[in-house]
Amino acid sequence: MEKHIHSWEITPREAIALQSRLRTKVVTRNRLGRVHHVAGTDVGFEGGGRVTRAAVAVLTFPALELADWAVIRQPTRFPYVPGLLSFREIPALLVALSRLTVRPDLVLCDGQGLAHPRRCGLASHLGLVAGFPTIGVAKSRLIGTSREPPLRRGSWTPLRDDGEIIGAVLRSRAHVKPIFVSVGHCVSLDTAVACTLACVTRYRLPETTRWAHRLASGPEIDRSPPRRHNAG
Repeated sequence: MEKHIHSWEITPREAIALQSRLRTKVVTRNRLGRVHHVAGTDVGFEGGGRVTRAAVAVLTFPALELADWAVIRQPTRFPYVPGLLSFREIPALLVALSRLTVRPDLVLCDGQGLAHPRRCGLASHLGLVAGFPTIGVAKSRLIGTSREPPLRRGSWTPLRDDGEIIGAVLRSRAHVKPIFVSVGHCVSLDTAVACTLACVTRYRLPETTRWAHRLASGPEIDRSPPRRHNAG
């Protein structure tokens, strides 16, 4: 599954330079087929940050029923550096993705895609190295400016940085603060917004993110998934 396009044994300075090169490989057009399964990813840390706990939840689409999931733990190998979180989190996510038997057609990441200072946040980076179409769905703004979207569900306004549209500020629920959606890889912005909204039910965040977060951060989940992989 992983495309060996670079080493993970890298310094923060080398990682910054690598992001600037990887951004040229990100595809901002739709290169995904029909979506039958959509995944969410999330990463938590244990032991004061020494252990990375990565989770992937796969849901049917558009029914959003849990179909598969994986959680892995492994030693954390990259320091916490703002703007370089993908180098800290993706190695564990790649292992979790490799544990799945239901392959997702689209992955929604808890983080940024193009809405990143070097246009290569976690969602874009993961799409490039894992070979999945990806979308960045973040709870907060990293960079950029925008107008506040109207209060109705589904409304959105462009997120811009230096005149470039880098994402969308999306009202996922009426009268609730917006979320920040950006292209990850092989998905257009319009498609990213539409797919994210299709994964939202009663809550502000999409069900993909909610399931993955519960797996990555919570000690228990309140129903038994059909299958469990837990390594490390």
